[in-house]
Amino acid sequence: MPRGGGRGMVRSSLAFLVLLLPATLAQAQGWGRVTGRVTDAETGAPLAAVTVLVDGTNYGTATDEAGRYQLRLPAGRYVLRFSAIGYETRRDSVTVARDQTTRLDVQLAVQVVELADVTVEAQAVETEAGVFTIDPETAQRIPAPLSSGFRALKVLPGVVSNNELSYQYSVRGGGYNENLVFIDGFEVYLPFRAQKGEQEGLGLLNLALTDRVTLYAGGFPARYGGKLSSALEVRYRRPYQEPLRGSATLSLLDAGLAAGASALNGKVGWMLGIRKARARRFFSTQELKGNYQPDYTDLQGTLTLRPSARYTLEFLGIVARHDFLLDPGTRKTYFGTVSFDPTQPSNLESIWLDYEGEERAGFRTYFGGARLSSWLSPGFRLSHEVAYFETVENEYRDVRARAVLYQVDPGSGEHVPEGAARQQDTADNQVRVQTWTAAQRWQFYPQGHALEAGVYVRHLVFTDRLNERSVAVGADPSGSGLLRVVLDSLNARARLGTWQSGGYVQDAIELLPENRLLVTLGARLDYFAFNGEWTFSPRLSVRYKASDVLTLTGAWGIYYQPPSYQELRGQPSPERPLRDQLNRNLKAQRAHLVVAGAEYFLPRKRLYLRAEAYWKDLDRLISYEVENVRLEYSGLNDSYGYAYGLDLQVRGEFVPGVESWVNYGFLVTREHFLPAYQNAYNEGWRPRPTDQRHTLSLFVQDYVPGDPTWKLHLRILFGSGLPYTPPVPGRRVGTYVAQVPGPRMSARYPEYRRVDMGATKELELTRLPDGRPVYLELSGELLNVFDMTNTVDYTWIPGQNGIWKRIPTRLTPRTFNLRLRVRF
Repeated sequence: MPRGGGRGMVRSSLAFLVLLLPATLAQAQGWGRVTGRVTDAETGAPLAAVTVLVDGTNYGTATDEAGRYQLRLPAGRYVLRFSAIGYETRRDSVTVARDQTTRLDVQLAVQVVELADVTVEAQAVETEAGVFTIDPETAQRIPAPLSSGFRALKVLPGVVSNNELSYQYSVRGGGYNENLVFIDGFEVYLPFRAQKGEQEGLGLLNLALTDRVTLYAGGFPARYGGKLSSALEVRYRRPYQEPLRGSATLSLLDAGLAAGASALNGKVGWMLGIRKARARRFFSTQELKGNYQPDYTDLQGTLTLRPSARYTLEFLGIVARHDFLLDPGTRKTYFGTVSFDPTQPSNLESIWLDYEGEERAGFRTYFGGARLSSWLSPGFRLSHEVAYFETVENEYRDVRARAVLYQVDPGSGEHVPEGAARQQDTADNQVRVQTWTAAQRWQFYPQGHALEAGVYVRHLVFTDRLNERSVAVGADPSGSGLLRVVLDSLNARARLGTWQSGGYVQDAIELLPENRLLVTLGARLDYFAFNGEWTFSPRLSVRYKASDVLTLTGAWGIYYQPPSYQELRGQPSPERPLRDQLNRNLKAQRAHLVVAGAEYFLPRKRLYLRAEAYWKDLDRLISYEVENVRLEYSGLNDSYGYAYGLDLQVRGEFVPGVESWVNYGFLVTREHFLPAYQNAYNEGWRPRPTDQRHTLSLFVQDYVPGDPTWKLHLRILFGSGLPYTPPVPGRRVGTYVAQVPGPRMSARYPEYRRVDMGATKELELTRLPDGRPVYLELSGELLNVFDMTNTVDYTWIPGQNGIWKRIPTRLTPRTFNLRLRVRF
C-alpha cells in the first residue's frame, strides 16, 4: 500500500494514472520566475502562509515567515491570486519573461465584515476542540462511487466507515444514529430503516450548493444538542450581489446541475440543485447477480430575501425520491482456505443460490424551512424559524431462494454437494416520520463576548407498519415429505405522537487580546414528553494560541441523546401489540466527554500537525446490533461503557496550491451489561459494535509537472475489523436448526482496505460576456484500484456435521468511472 511519506512517493503513486486518459501536454517553452513579498497593508508586517496561485488554477505556492514567495512559470502574462484567512483576496497581473525574474510585492488589507454574526461564527469554529472542516470543492474531487457529500466525511479524523455503498458513519466510537446533521441551521435526518447501503441513495447533502462543511467530532457547543457523538453543520451558499454561477456534472453513474445568482442589487439571492443517479452498472458488479434498478433523485433550493439591511428572510426546500429495485438472479460465493502444504488440506467451499421474486426499498423525503432574522441594533440579532420534515420509507420483499452448499477441490475444480435448503422471505413494511419545529434565537455581541441563547419546541409523529414472514423448507426426518418451518412472523402497527422542547445559552469570551485565549461556556435544558424526562447539559471549550504556530484546545461536556422511535420500540415481538412495546421508562443515553488537543503549524512546509485525545464515559446505554447498515436496538437501558482514543492528522499543501491530508485514529470502546440483563454470552466488558481499533485515511492531490491543468487524486482507506456476534444453534425443527446470538461481539470482520484514484484535466472552454471563464473538467476514476475484497456482513447456515458455515456478504470490486463537469 502506498504511504504518504513525501511528494516524490506521491508522484510515483499517481503519475501512471494519467496514462488512462488522453493528454495533450504543453509544448516546452522558456520559463521565468516571479518573486516578491506580501505584507499587511496597515502595519507593513510580513504575512506568512499566504496562498499564491495562478488565478483559475491550483498551481502556486505560499509565503514563508518573512512574507516572501517565489513561483516558476512559463513565459507569458498571468493573474496571480493572493489569499489568507482574515484578509481580503487580491489579484494582480504580472508578465513573466524567459530566463528573467520579475518582482511583484503585494499588500493585503484586513477583511472587514459588516455582519457581526458572520465574524463570531467563524471564531466559534476555531474555538471548539474536535472541529474539522472540508472544502466542498475539494470534496467533489474525492474519488467515490457517487457524488454524495456524506461519503466525503470518511476522510476526516475520527470518522469510521467500512462500507463504500453506504453514507452511514461512526464518530469516535459512536453509533450511526448518534450524529446530528444540520443544513443551514435546520436539522435533517438520515433514513430510519435502510437495511443495505444500496438502498440509501445520495443523501441530503448536495456539495454543489455547499459553501462550508464543518464536523464537530467532540465537544460540540450548546447550540447543538440531542446526540452523543457529533454534529455536522452544512452551510449552503447565499448569493449576494453576484452574477449567475453554477456547474453541471455527468458521469457513468450519476448527473447533477446546480446554479445560483442574486438580483435586485442583492435583495434577492437563490440557489437550485438537482441530482440524478442510476448506478445500475456499479451495483451489478456484486456477487449477487440480478436486475438492479436503482433510481435516486433529489431537488434542493434556497431563496434569500433582503428587503433592508436589518431584515433577512431565508427559505430552504428539499424533495428527494430514492428507489431501489432488485430482481435477484444468482449468487456464487467462494469462501474457506486453499492450502499449498500437503500436510494441511484445503477447505474451500462454495454456496450457489438461485432466486425468484423481487425486493423493493425506497423513501420519500420532504423538507421546508424558513428563517426571519432581524438586526435590532448593530450588536443584537433576533431570529425566528419554522421547519417541517417528513420521510416515508417503504420496504417490500417477496423472494424465494434455493441454496446448495459445495465442497470444492481447488486442483480439479470439482464441486461436491454437501446439502441444500430453500427459504422464502416476504415483507411489506412502512414507516412514516414527521416533525414540526419552531425555534427562536437571540445573538448579542458586547465587547469581547459572543452571547447567544435559543429555545425550541418540536412535535414528532411516527407511524409504523410491520408485516414480514420468513419460512424455511427442508426434509422431514420422518421421510413423509417436506417440512415447513416458520422462522419469523410479525404483523403489527403502531403510531407514536409526542413532543420535545428546550433551550440553551452560551457565551464565547475573549480573555486575551487578539483571540489568544477564547473560552466558550454553555448549557442546555431539554424535555422529552414521552418519558417525562428533563436533561441538563453543561459544556465548556477552550482555545489558547500559545504562539504564532502552536494552538492548544480542550473541551468538556455532558451530552444526552433522548430515545427515538427505533430505541423505544426495540426488537418487536409478535406476542404483544407493537404500540404496547414502546418503553415509556427508557431514559436518554448519556456521555461525559473530555477532549484535549494541539495543533502545530510549519510555515515553510505549509503543513498543520494536529493531535487530539478523548475520553467518553457512557451510561444508560441502549445496546444494539448492526446488520449490514441496519441497527437493531434492545429497547432497554441495559448497559454502560466507555470510549477513548487518539486522532492524528497531517494536513496542508504537500504540493503547493492543493490541499492534502493523512489521518490516523486509535480507538477503544467497550460496554458492560447491568446484572439484570447479563447472560452467559454477554458477561464482562465487551467491545461495542463500533470498536474499530485502527483507522487510516489519506487523501492526496497532485498535478503533472509542467501542466497545472492536470490534477491527480488518491484516496486510501484502512480500518481494522469491526466486531460482530456469531450465532449458536437454537431450537431444532426437523433438519433445520434455528440461530440465536452467541458470545456478544466475540469475533471480528476482516480489515477494510480500499484505494481509489482519479485524474482530472481542466480546460477553459470560453469566457462569458463579463469576462468570467467557463471551465470543463474531464475526470477518470479507478475505484478499488487493487480489487480488494471487503466483507460487510455474514450469513450463517448449519452444515450436515453441525458446524455452522459463514457466508460473507462482500462489497464492490474494481470499477472504472468517467466524469464530466462544467463550471462557471
